[in-house]
Amino acid sequence: MTQKIAFIGLGVMGFPMAGHLAKAGYQVTVYNRTMSKAKAWCAEYQGSYSETPAEAAKQADIVCCCVGNDDDLRQVTLGEQGAFAAMKPGAIFVDHTTTSAQVASELAQQAEHKQIVFFDAPVSGGQAGAENGQLTIMVGGAEQQFTEILPLLNCYARFVKLMGGIGSGQLTKMVNQICIAGVVQGLAEGMHFARSAELDVAAVIEVISKGAAQSWQMENRYQTMLAGEYNHGFAVDWMRKDLGIVLDEARRNQSHLPVTALVDQFYSEVQAMGGSRWDTSSLFAVLESKRKAT
Repeated sequence: MTQKIAFIGLGVMGFPMAGHLAKAGYQVTVYNRTMSKAKAWCAEYQGSYSETPAEAAKQADIVCCCVGNDDDLRQVTLGEQGAFAAMKPGAIFVDHTTTSAQVASELAQQAEHKQIVFFDAPVSGGQAGAENGQLTIMVGGAEQQFTEILPLLNCYARFVKLMGGIGSGQLTKMVNQICIAGVVQGLAEGMHFARSAELDVAAVIEVISKGAAQSWQMENRYQTMLAGEYNHGFAVDWMRKDLGIVLDEARRNQSHLPVTALVDQFYSEVQAMGGSRWDTSSLFAVLESKRKAT
């Protein structure tokens, strides 16, 4: 594989994603703000690390990024040590961070001035999806260069789709988070009701999961929810960050999202319980705490 790839951000998602690229034969250089993670990645996979985003990106044909939020993304792209300062004309920047559509548009304009191609390409599937190469990727950007990045994205994705121009990927991810929030709350309330009615909750799920109520969350999370185990996925802190982006965008485009706003507040209750790092299925814990208190 002759293409040189830089991967910026080695969190629970980026670490395995970059690993899939190395295993596929790409020449991968990684950067992470905490240098020990970059060194740990190089100990596990074939590749090298750099001490700044610019250094990682300077020889890359494609730079991938998966960091925390809008400000983190600006930090690793802009300024003298940012990736954009060193990328060669015609190189491609693929951002997998879940951000606002506004920052995607802002950075796409900055990239264009430097003759760099920018894609916003947030992912869904969580840590397990990243580790197993089974992510879903929703992409915003130019159709012409999309075919150039598709083989790379397929290294860690089971489905990739170009959704439209810049920002379309992030807007699609917002729809994803809206739907997840409602589904998880519905599952939590159903299980809470079943337990309060003294039903066998596992038996209830076995039955209703064969009908119209079935969902990924039901199939993959009900057992851990019943066990009070919430260390299996996307953290509440990150979900609230994402829902904040969603609600900001809704105010801009005049969408009405009453359920999403309500679930966001329920997640704030999880945080107040000390569950900031619990996974999103912990909405069940809020309801159970109220049941036990009565």
